[in-house]
Amino acid sequence: MNQASPVRTPNRERRRIRLRGLVQGVGFRPHVYRCARHLGITGFVGNDPEGVLIEAQGEQLDAFVQLLREQLPPLARIDKLIQAPLALAGEDDFVIAPTTPGAANGAAIPADVAICDDCLRELFDAGNRRYLHPFIACCNCGPRYTMTRRLPYDRTNTAMAEFTLCRACELEYSDPMDRRFHAEPVACPDCGPRLSSDIGATARVLAAGDIVALKGLGGYHLACDARNRASVARLRNCKRRDGKPFAVMVLNLASAAGHVTLAGDAGARLQSRERPVVISPSLAGRDALADDLSPGLGTLGVMLPYTPVHYLLFHALLGAPRGHDWLHADNDLALVMTSANISGEPLITDPIEAERQLAGIADRFLHHDRDIPARADDSVLRTTEGVTGIVRRARGYAPHAIKLAQAGPAVLALGPHLKSTVTMTRGNRAYLSPHVGDLGSVAAVAFHRESANAMQAMLQTRPQLIACDLASDFASTRLAEQLSTELALPLVRVQHHHAHVAAVLAEHRREEPALGMALDGHGLGLDGASWGGELLRVEGADLQRLGQLSPLPLPGGDCAAREPWRMAAAALHNLGRAPEITRRFSDEPMAPLLTQLLATGEATTTSAAGRLFDAAAGLLGISRRATFEGEPPMLLEGLLGDDVRATGAYELGDDGILDFTALLARLADCSDPSQGAGEFHATLVEGLADWALAGARRSGIGVIALSGGCFLNAYLARELPPLLVAGGLEVLMPQALPPNDGAISLGQAWVAQRAQ
Repeated sequence: MNQASPVRTPNRERRRIRLRGLVQGVGFRPHVYRCARHLGITGFVGNDPEGVLIEAQGEQLDAFVQLLREQLPPLARIDKLIQAPLALAGEDDFVIAPTTPGAANGAAIPADVAICDDCLRELFDAGNRRYLHPFIACCNCGPRYTMTRRLPYDRTNTAMAEFTLCRACELEYSDPMDRRFHAEPVACPDCGPRLSSDIGATARVLAAGDIVALKGLGGYHLACDARNRASVARLRNCKRRDGKPFAVMVLNLASAAGHVTLAGDAGARLQSRERPVVISPSLAGRDALADDLSPGLGTLGVMLPYTPVHYLLFHALLGAPRGHDWLHADNDLALVMTSANISGEPLITDPIEAERQLAGIADRFLHHDRDIPARADDSVLRTTEGVTGIVRRARGYAPHAIKLAQAGPAVLALGPHLKSTVTMTRGNRAYLSPHVGDLGSVAAVAFHRESANAMQAMLQTRPQLIACDLASDFASTRLAEQLSTELALPLVRVQHHHAHVAAVLAEHRREEPALGMALDGHGLGLDGASWGGELLRVEGADLQRLGQLSPLPLPGGDCAAREPWRMAAAALHNLGRAPEITRRFSDEPMAPLLTQLLATGEATTTSAAGRLFDAAAGLLGISRRATFEGEPPMLLEGLLGDDVRATGAYELGDDGILDFTALLARLADCSDPSQGAGEFHATLVEGLADWALAGARRSGIGVIALSGGCFLNAYLARELPPLLVAGGLEVLMPQALPPNDGAISLGQAWVAQRAQ
């Protein structure tokens, strides 16, 4: 760098500018370079352990800072910008400095991004050298997290390290004025990854009704023609998916609008760079699609293509049209696009393992030779009548950090047993892994451990505390205990529903005492009982139970969570109508024994709201057995019509116990499942509102956090908050995270920090 004495003018100055936020791995340094060159600024920009450091000198530094803020790259975000004056230096250029040692210590982990409009235009431009290149990408799009082995996010630390840039790509990669400057996924047909098979041949297999396994960003998908009923049925059977819904991929928003109602921001979410699956109300009479995609739920999960391979498949299926107009035209193509794993197992990422595990399912495989160091499933959102909520936070959203109200010790939190994630905190940021899933298999437990190791390695941070659930029989708890011993670190056990509420408080950066309503299926309570319908007072690490739903027997323990008829039987017993159990469920061999067990009073009990939903579904004859977790409440919600009326059939005691026995009695005598579903939902909301407002009056607290998997119910999430607000409460709900157990690890980390 030229160190000659600078020319001094009255307006010439030099500043150190420190930026924090999402400013690494997103084309931020070339953005700074271009702004500096445009305004004649000299100095340098570089990555270091605290983010991005700029030393800028010139006569238009205010304009320079304004330009940095106003013309950010699409993926960048500035959280903090700090300026300080410096003495003038001698230099005649602005340069991008090499990344300093230790820069990874302050770096954010970038999430994967859907193909951008510029790359999409090039992909189908016959004159472009990347025409039909399946791995086209730039600074503004492409894989990030899923191809990263360690930080900093440089090519040598990614799965692209094995691919040597050709001369043409090297020139782009080295040119700060090019949008592929230091774009780590950059490649072309001459130097990049390759597919194992022809796109056209793969499209023909799909068109013929066969099933294809596709290697994508964070793992494999299984795909078939969503219009082919036989193909969908075969995929469901082979994957052992039972009644669990499938998501479909369509080419564009116009095509999506032919299958679902896109209310509120659903369309914008579908087209966002995160490209989640968006669950929306399905349109009546969508005869073009198989009727087995989302049986009985009244909704359909839809997603748009997000990789070049996806677009190339649609291009081939449509007969390889020329130009770009076809990208936005309506068509009836729809592909089932579901995770390529056997139910309960983690995503498959390795070609050899894919061939072995999917041999009896997939008729054809489309591999590629870029490694997948980090798995990530598709993210899932739900929109109903303008209300959008996250169901599963994974590709595109994770592992973007959640900003906390304050810095604290580094915590590694291992999450719960179902819908598990891992959280690692660093400073005032919490980093959640993508969705890990249920820890019910050896492979899933191994993936959970892999995720915990990956978060520590990527953040290059050693935890100071380990956090886990109170339940000792969870695989996540056993891992936490093991790591606590191995690393000689304190272990903080956090009650399940405490963590639920804490996750919402953490996301909203609230530190004051708050009420929490936690409604889910099960969590070990402080008294050793099964909790899940709780009104809590939370102040940091302190927890007080203010109320609960009236307990129901749980005949058969975990079996009752999978067989709603058992919860219906428990409700009949509580109503004094035990003789009806064997009559109503005469085809259930266990009904007589269940009746006897309930008569002894030896069955365990639960206050879980999820089991209340199951009892309602069982009494109304909607569901005898759940084919996947949450199915009975989803079927119950799917029956809601326009006539939804509250009945006042509940009792609220001075002890904080909310009793819906009278409501269950009405459902036991209801012959119209749709009417019963309406009464159940409306009365539930009415009772919950009274419960929360009574708790607020007793405690003197005016803030309430709503959490737990039951808040995935769109009616509950939409109708309850306005009643609480009308009663004077400030309502906090999950926004960046799901209300279900996918947020538990964040809550555990938040509580653990405050337990010290």
